[in-house]
Amino acid sequence: MSEIKRRISCIVCPLGCEGEIVLEGGQITAVTGFTCPRGHQYAREEVTAPKRMLTTTVRVVGGQLPLLPVVSKGPLPKDKIVACARFLSTVIVTAPVCEGDIVCENILGLGVDIVASRDLPVVDKNSPQNVL
Repeated sequence: MSEIKRRISCIVCPLGCEGEIVLEGGQITAVTGFTCPRGHQYAREEVTAPKRMLTTTVRVVGGQLPLLPVVSKGPLPKDKIVACARFLSTVIVTAPVCEGDIVCENILGLGVDIVASRDLPVVDKNSPQNVL
């Protein structure tokens, strides 16, 4: 079986260690160059099951802004990010919304909630900017 070497830059901490993963037959046979256990773990996950955080926006009804910034409460499988973003493009929330409110629970059954990343109050109809 052929050996595959992959260089990876760790993003877990500010050190940004660069290491190498060796794969043989789809199995990790060596992990070198990382200075801490978190780097080793990150590299293993990045090769076998990469994950990413998702930040995007959802539409709002009755809010001071038309869009609400949201973020995944934890990392999602990288290959599901686009599907999650597409699903969130269909979500509409009603103001008011508080930072940390769950906007979408257990998105696509992946066990990760999507939460509001800021407060969004109801539009004030008496505000000078809303008078025609």
